[in-house]
Amino acid sequence: MRPSGRQPSDMRAVTLERNVAMKAEGSCLVAFGNTKVLCTASVETSVPGWLRGKGQGWVTAEYGMLPRATGSRREATAGKQSGRTQEIQRLIGRSLRAVVDLEALGEVQITCDCDVLEADGGTRTASITGAYVALADAIAWMNERQLTKGKALIDSVAAVSCGIYRGTPVLDLDYLEDVEAETDANFVMTGAGKYVEIQGTAEGAPFSREELDSLMVLAEQGIGELSNMQKSVLGA
Repeated sequence: MRPSGRQPSDMRAVTLERNVAMKAEGSCLVAFGNTKVLCTASVETSVPGWLRGKGQGWVTAEYGMLPRATGSRREATAGKQSGRTQEIQRLIGRSLRAVVDLEALGEVQITCDCDVLEADGGTRTASITGAYVALADAIAWMNERQLTKGKALIDSVAAVSCGIYRGTPVLDLDYLEDVEAETDANFVMTGAGKYVEIQGTAEGAPFSREELDSLMVLAEQGIGELSNMQKSVLGA
């Protein structure tokens, strides 16, 4: 039995709430159970120096935990980002760029900020799922003002965690499962069912190909559900 009482293939309750930050071009408050992340997408009319004059835009991300999102007040020490934080925000950026035509975006940068309000496992997967909704709204804002050069958003993207918990493959780990899981994996996929990234680690005993296959089946199911939620909330 999982600590939450869920079946192995059950996700936590997921909500996606748009337009929660009035001044941002796109925003979404995402919740995976008790994990809550505020995602905002900001359109900037410039690109990094190494992209200037190349006729394409850029999508990047920043990630952080607000005070008391976890048991301690701050994750960062003396204003410095941890290696974990840097790794997560790079993952979010890669995931979002996978579904954007950067040339069609034009010479602008969209920065997606993912601020964790409550952390109970799966903050990176919730961030990717919510940031996509914020990004989609920011690009729609650009389309309304004819700031893009074509169809910039080419697919959706979402993410979910899976793991081997007490010998059983399970979907969408919460914190209690995450700290005890023998295997922990994160999957990022597009709405078309293509993989963007797979991160998998044996926390205890090595896992088999059969176990990996079972996790992939769960991930495809969970991301299918998340993709449908994204389409529904965006009215797509």
